[in-house]
Amino acid sequence: KQWYQRRVAITAGNPKLEIIDTLSKLSHDSDSEVAHNAIFAMGIVGSGTNNARLANMLRQLAQYYHKDANNLFMVRLAQGLVHLGKGTLTLSPYHSDRMLMSRVAVGGLLGVIVAFMDVNNLIIGKSHYLLYHLVSAIQPRMLVTFNEDLKPLPVPVRVGQAVDVVGQAGKPKTITGFQTHTTPVLLAHGERAELGTNEYTPLTPVMEGFVILRKNEDMEE
Repeated sequence: KQWYQRRVAITAGNPKLEIIDTLSKLSHDSDSEVAHNAIFAMGIVGSGTNNARLANMLRQLAQYYHKDANNLFMVRLAQGLVHLGKGTLTLSPYHSDRMLMSRVAVGGLLGVIVAFMDVNNLIIGKSHYLLYHLVSAIQPRMLVTFNEDLKPLPVPVRVGQAVDVVGQAGKPKTITGFQTHTTPVLLAHGERAELGTNEYTPLTPVMEGFVILRKNEDMEE
């Protein structure tokens, strides 16, 4: 059971309430490896989300483990991941509207996760530099638009839950339950953005990260 718990604590990767609660319980486990992995997994699950519930749990853990240097080290790592880039970055191997997967990013994530299977000898030991492999999976959560002179260009965009339209005929709606914002905006997990004006056309089919817009010459004044 302990072996299974150690692996469960580092393979959870879905930002759901029940996952966070399970990891929170495991973070107080008597087995130090289970606790280390659970705390770090809380950071992986909530990376870049600024999740208030998760941040509060980690603050409580920091107080609980204030005399345990190793667990406190894990708590600080998890806090850094939850507030990654002050909420503007996240950890994900997927890009281009989740259509493509970066093998380098997957390798970076797997390298760190495998290292946590022997957390006491590697991460807490002399090989803590393995954590730098996470950098290969960091990508922006924000959508920032620029004009062709690379100057910031605030435009209205519709942000909503992404809808899978593969194989559907016609031009189905690609997002649902959207709200209109002005760039720059943050995209949460599973969200997609669409340009909310015909005044500009994007030079990329995917609205994420940094997007250059061109003035639409065909638009009627």
